[in-house]
Amino acid sequence: MYALLSVSDKTGVLELARRLHQRGVKLLSTGGTARLLADAGLPVTEVASHTGFPEMLDGRVKTLHPKVHGGLLARRDLPEHMAAIEQHGIAPIDWLVVNLYPFEATVARPGCTLEEAIENIDIGGPAMVRSAAKNWQGVSVLTDASQYEAVLAEFESTGQVSQATRFSLSVAAFNRVAQYDAAISNHLSALSLDAGSPQAQPAAQEWPGQFNLSLVKLQDLRYGENPHQSAAFYRDLQPLPGSLPLARQLQGKELSYNNIADADAAWECVRAFDTCACVIVKHANPCGAALGADPEAAYRAAFATDPTSAFGGIIAFNREVDEAAARAVTGQFVEVLIAPSYTAQALQLLAAKVNVRVLAIELPPAGTPVPRRLDAKRVNSGLLLQTADDDLLDETALKVVTRRAPTDAEMADLHFAWKVAKFTKSNAIVFASGGRTIGVGAGQMSRVDSTRIATIKAGNAGLQVAGSVVASDAFFPFRDGIDVLAQAGARAVIHPGGSMRDQEVIAAADEHGLAMVLTGMRHFRH
Repeated sequence: MYALLSVSDKTGVLELARRLHQRGVKLLSTGGTARLLADAGLPVTEVASHTGFPEMLDGRVKTLHPKVHGGLLARRDLPEHMAAIEQHGIAPIDWLVVNLYPFEATVARPGCTLEEAIENIDIGGPAMVRSAAKNWQGVSVLTDASQYEAVLAEFESTGQVSQATRFSLSVAAFNRVAQYDAAISNHLSALSLDAGSPQAQPAAQEWPGQFNLSLVKLQDLRYGENPHQSAAFYRDLQPLPGSLPLARQLQGKELSYNNIADADAAWECVRAFDTCACVIVKHANPCGAALGADPEAAYRAAFATDPTSAFGGIIAFNREVDEAAARAVTGQFVEVLIAPSYTAQALQLLAAKVNVRVLAIELPPAGTPVPRRLDAKRVNSGLLLQTADDDLLDETALKVVTRRAPTDAEMADLHFAWKVAKFTKSNAIVFASGGRTIGVGAGQMSRVDSTRIATIKAGNAGLQVAGSVVASDAFFPFRDGIDVLAQAGARAVIHPGGSMRDQEVIAAADEHGLAMVLTGMRHFRH
């Protein structure tokens, strides 16, 4: 029985080889992997000696040989296959351990040249992986160090690798090759080489000519947005720290499609705040958000914004949930609760609400750089891609355009309201005061209707609009929105500006004695 080991990432490979050798498996290897095994005193045969053909072309050709691929591809259940390889002196290879040249890591480095990218495209590795994976009934193919221990344990316990395990390894191998090829395609199709200067470095376009997505399924879902739709939840190959796919579900029913969508909206909104905050989301929109001295205080203020809409909502905290906050939350019907962590007392209280889905998501350390993220929206037979709307506010770009400037307290509330508006479906209007929302108008076709709805909701909740501030995710196209919010008693407003009627809108604010701040940045959310 032979095992061929040829790895770029050598994590765990020495222990794997040692234990295979102890079970009587003969070791074949290439280059640095062979030297590593030999230096450790393991008997290893170089592939060049095994094939009788030397490595050549700076290592570009070393495993592309019938003695390698014949040994991997020969079906053990077909006598004619076994006779053919015996006739040509080809030994069956029953184990293949390969991970590929680090193409993804290479092209992620700033300043990576085309030559560096090309030289890190593995040829022999994917070819061997595909051969072994195709012949999974006879070959165990390992493509990641995380697989080693479980497969070794099974082999040492039973003397073989089960058919189910070999098939699972084969699927993982094909997945890895697909991911690898997708990364190469994405990178190279974003480059353009000037035909007149073939030696020059190619120009990099922001978006590749072909975009290949690679996602890993986390779970099947009971159904999609509606019971007649099927659905599943997938994550990126390398999810960002602090993102929803990394959540640990501590209790409760299985998450639904709508739970996941709303939970993401609530979590992304609440983590935008540096101080203790709570956000309640219903149907993808914040129906209440507040800062507080502690999680309980933040929750009670957020809930008071719109208790009716908060029923059956998603509640997210950016601080550990303690007993007091858990007791407050369990007083209402909640679908999903999200926080970085929970005290033991809080979890004990929540356990009585067996259906509540409790998620813990570890926040990344403060100052952790956020890599460029992509947002995707499916259209029929197509996909819209954009960079994620991660920018919040450029302080240097803020402009006070009215005669009256906002007070310090009003400016703090404008900042708070602006963050909430960013996570509210357009057209978005958010009234806020004292670090909490007073009324939220979302998703209307008319901005003035969103303004009216926000004031109506504030009134229904018994909250005082007078003296509040307002954030709008986009400019006011007419003065009527300003008239409505001023008549309701608002004292300051923040919005991007940029309308052809900006002067008319600013004049309306001056007429009502409002302070108006322009951000120069809009936050449409469709």
